[in-house]
Amino acid sequence: MAVDVKYTAEALATGGGREGHAKTKDGSLDLTLAPPKELGGSGDGVNPEQLFATGWAACFLGAMKKVAGDDYDTTDASIGVKVGLGADDDGGFGLTAEIEVVLPKLEQASGEELAEKAHAFCPYSKATSGNIDVKLTVSQD
Repeated sequence: MAVDVKYTAEALATGGGREGHAKTKDGSLDLTLAPPKELGGSGDGVNPEQLFATGWAACFLGAMKKVAGDDYDTTDASIGVKVGLGADDDGGFGLTAEIEVVLPKLEQASGEELAEKAHAFCPYSKATSGNIDVKLTVSQD
C-alpha cells in the first residue's frame, strides 16, 4: 500500500531501551522511560505501551470523528485504549489491545457501526490489523 507522506514524527531513545530516555526531535516530548512495577521495574517513568495506548486513543478518536461526519453525533465521545504486554508462544513478547468507544449520544447499534468504520479507517488500527488481538467495545457511558 503506497502512502503519500505529509508528516513524519522523529524520536530518539537512549539508555537501556525500556529504562532510559526518549524525546522527539522537535522537543515537544522529553520523557524518562521506566518499566512498570508489574514487570519488575520502578514504574517511575513512562513505558512504550503507555505511549502506544495514548497515541492510538487520540488517533482513533480523530478517525472516528472524521468518518462520523454529520451522520453520527460524536459530542462527548471518548476512546480508552489498553495495551497489554506479555510473553507470546514463541518465547518472546507480544501485545494485545482493548479499545473502548464511549458514545453517550448514540444508540448501541449506531455506535457499533461507527466504531467499526473508525477501526477500519484509523492508521493505528490498520497497522496492527492481523498482528495483535484487538477487542473493540462500545458503550454509552
